[in-house]
Amino acid sequence: MNAPVAEFLSATRPSLPPAALPTTVDHPVPVTVAYGDGIGPEIMSATLAILDAAGARIATEPVELGAKVYERGQTAGIDDAAWHSLRRTKVLLKAPITTPSAGGYKSLNVTIRKTLGLFANVRPCVAYHPFVATRHPGMDVVIVRENEEDLYAGIEHRPTRDVVQCLKLVSAPGTERIVRYAFEYARAHRRRGVTCMTKDNIMKLTDGLFSDTFRRIGAEYPDIRQDHMIIDIGTAMMADEPERFDVVVTPNLYGDILSDVAAQVAGSVGMAGSANIGQHAAMFEAIHGSAPGIAGRNIANPSGLLQAAVMMLVHVGQPEIAAHVQNAWLATIEDGLHTPDIWTRHGSGECVGTEEFAEAVIARLGRAPARLARVAFDAATSATFALPAYHRPDVRKDLVGVDVFLDAADAPPDALARKLMPVAGGAFALQMITNRGVKVWPDGHPETFCTDHWRCRFVARGSGGAIAHAQVVALLANMAAAGFDFVKTEHLYKFDGQPGYSLGQGQ
Repeated sequence: MNAPVAEFLSATRPSLPPAALPTTVDHPVPVTVAYGDGIGPEIMSATLAILDAAGARIATEPVELGAKVYERGQTAGIDDAAWHSLRRTKVLLKAPITTPSAGGYKSLNVTIRKTLGLFANVRPCVAYHPFVATRHPGMDVVIVRENEEDLYAGIEHRPTRDVVQCLKLVSAPGTERIVRYAFEYARAHRRRGVTCMTKDNIMKLTDGLFSDTFRRIGAEYPDIRQDHMIIDIGTAMMADEPERFDVVVTPNLYGDILSDVAAQVAGSVGMAGSANIGQHAAMFEAIHGSAPGIAGRNIANPSGLLQAAVMMLVHVGQPEIAAHVQNAWLATIEDGLHTPDIWTRHGSGECVGTEEFAEAVIARLGRAPARLARVAFDAATSATFALPAYHRPDVRKDLVGVDVFLDAADAPPDALARKLMPVAGGAFALQMITNRGVKVWPDGHPETFCTDHWRCRFVARGSGGAIAHAQVVALLANMAAAGFDFVKTEHLYKFDGQPGYSLGQGQ
């Protein structure tokens, strides 16, 4: 285990069994429905028509999300009425929405996931060989993506003229929750293994926390095969040998990219749905975007949203209806009625539009596929599990220094260091200067390219090694008086004597 992150990890705890799940229900279940943007209204209408014909016991509450809400001046893309519906029903079936590309608008998908605590994004990626073209007929992978943290925190700044930054946040409780969720999912669905993918060889603290948590919690699941891969080679292997994977758990950004790769390798991104699961609510959606270029042409594939709706039906306690829909969909695929995105001259039958595809699925309700595996769902195939509460460990935290980031154009590192050393005062010593993470002082190299963004590391003088916040304030006051433009600070802490910060590259 990496020593710098060990102090963040709590003691091992026994896993809990799956939560008590909804049993089959006879009354309509309220479901908030968002028709979305682009192709959204078309594929949502097709999906709801199939659910209605299959006898799904849901009471839909339409809400408006996305482009029209943004246009009304709601910068979040969602209004109070929609929030009230979501909090009341606790279930959202959502078509793709469009986030404006200009003006600093935030992704509504991310906003909903984080606001409602939908921490687990579950994306099954299955091949339907030989009826949908794929090079990997045996592929059956589930990507479990952390949904709330990482770079998707969306905390960005432009501190200097040359540099913009994005803050990567990975927490011990968030990591522990998603890793344990992946193992519980694998056990409940009788999956043979879980693979963790990170970049912990580069990001020792953030991705290191994720991979260390995976190894620690994995010890509680000896019945499940487990391994770790670096995300770049892991993604390459997913594209080339997806059959070797079963359940994959990753941080947020990697999971977003990896699940799109996996879905396309399986056959088409347009056929994949996802469940966004929290302890109090859930959202179900296709993994693809709103595709405005084909909107209104009756050629969009509703399968991704329909697959999400099938997961939703299991979630709300209607597994028999979910199986009814899924088997009819499989029979439709098997009969060669394909939308243009998956239609091929030699492997398909009739090329059909969005509405015609929905009608074909409805016509096959009550049928099962002849060659593809018939499906059956029960309460155990829900994606909701009871997870233990996180217990924060009691550790000693000592402030031992501060990184001060400066905006200083055309500043040779040696000259910058000479100006900084007098302002350090008696409490600090200037230890290092980096530019874009690379050490440029002391003993820098002239070949290193530098921008106007400098990290200047000041550490406590003397053997005690601890400082007070007031001493940091005094340091900054000295720097301001000397004319330095400091744009950010990061305190340097030790936790039970272990550094909670990384070295500079080349240090």
